[in-house]
Amino acid sequence: MTAHHLPPAPVRLARYTKDDQAEILGDTTDAFGVASLGLTWLPKEEHFGIRLDGRLVAHTGLLRLPIAIGELETEVMGVGGVAVAADLRGRGLARAVIGAALEYARTVGPPYALLFCRPPIAPVYRRLGWRTVEGEVEVRQPGGVVVMPLCTLWTPLREGVEWPGGAVRLLSLPM
Repeated sequence: MTAHHLPPAPVRLARYTKDDQAEILGDTTDAFGVASLGLTWLPKEEHFGIRLDGRLVAHTGLLRLPIAIGELETEVMGVGGVAVAADLRGRGLARAVIGAALEYARTVGPPYALLFCRPPIAPVYRRLGWRTVEGEVEVRQPGGVVVMPLCTLWTPLREGVEWPGGAVRLLSLPM
């Protein structure tokens, strides 16, 4: 970190591989603590990262997805694969890399960003301004539609946007 303790600027990554993830989180089979849920996830298409002394230390991925909220069919920018190296947590790296991803997401079109996380992590996102989606959220899986067992949070990507009322159905696999 610099003398002012500011994290290095996040950059858009050309690619993000399992090796890149291992560079941040170590070589683990369940980096995000959700393997026991048995869910199938989509890979992200856009990737943002922070390098410190040549090492990838933080990542956020994005994927544009179709969603139905009540009667409204629209799109969201799905946020996922958020990772910060354990030895560097608490230094603003998640805020910085998620911020860079959302800055990009605001240029793409969907009015909302959406993410899923384990309940103990939700307060971290709430401190960054994310809001809880109340009620059940359905997502597609290879065997059919299931209720997402994780917390679902959203944040606006445009000024003045509010989350609509009604049942939430992600019209794809989750990100």
